[in-house]
Amino acid sequence: MESTANVSNGEGPVYEDKKETLSPHDLSEMLAAGTKEVHEKAENTQFVKDFLRGRIRKELFKLGAVALYYTYAAMEEEIERNQGHPHFAPLYFPAELHRHEALARDLEYFFGPDWQTQVKCSQATQRYVDRIHEVGQEDPVLLVAHAYTRYMGDLSGGQVLKKVAQRALKLPPTGEGLEFYQFDNIHSAKAFKQLYRSRMNELELDVETKKKLVDEAVKAFQFNMEVFDELEEMGKTIQEDVLDAGMPVHGAAGGDINKCPYYNAKMAASGGSAYACQLAMAVLRHPTGQVLFATWFAALAGLAAWYLM
Repeated sequence: MESTANVSNGEGPVYEDKKETLSPHDLSEMLAAGTKEVHEKAENTQFVKDFLRGRIRKELFKLGAVALYYTYAAMEEEIERNQGHPHFAPLYFPAELHRHEALARDLEYFFGPDWQTQVKCSQATQRYVDRIHEVGQEDPVLLVAHAYTRYMGDLSGGQVLKKVAQRALKLPPTGEGLEFYQFDNIHSAKAFKQLYRSRMNELELDVETKKKLVDEAVKAFQFNMEVFDELEEMGKTIQEDVLDAGMPVHGAAGGDINKCPYYNAKMAASGGSAYACQLAMAVLRHPTGQVLFATWFAALAGLAAWYLM
């Protein structure tokens, strides 16, 4: 047994960090299997390929943060609306997980005190937001899929890229501009993810509902891909020098590849495919390129580590 971690939703310690015994019929395992294909597609979007070629525009970092803000504001509005729903209440952790207020502080840091007059919800993000509101109001159990994919990704790869972004942007060590990545009320990300997965697997759901949740998680990936594509198009209109940051092949980044969570997860699950880690380690070598990657790709790449654990 591993060390005990105090993780709660306001009711005291509720989870002991230890090995789990999972079944293929558990919701978390069904999600991992059911989203594998769309995850691979998400990794191979043109936006990500362009990033690998080193075609990066700094201003996209801000646009990515704006997209995240609107996404989390919508999701957390619906979570609050449905906090007592029997199929969501066990996953209600506002103090530990909610991100929209942290993102608002990040946007204020980057845009200034009048940031709300400078930002707007993009078309692709609006479609994502509309879907979140739709399920929250018409079929709240599907919020489980959206919350699971977003928050667990943040707690996985996002934590690695927090430090990457801080160095690339020369942000203060006190955390300004990167509060999105800071989970002050979670002292062990590993224990909390185990808790969340355990709570989710204990939900009283029939097989058909679990299948619906898998389908909804696939849609969440698709919405993310649409945002990627939109950011790529937006980048074409930004008048800014394109940075020549050619990406090295895997293993040429000068770091310890075994420390990459994407690499370890992929190696364990698929026998050596390291596409996501190649991207992460390449960015670690090119500080300027880290700016864009540390926003939206941090969330998506985190899903690789989480789903394939």
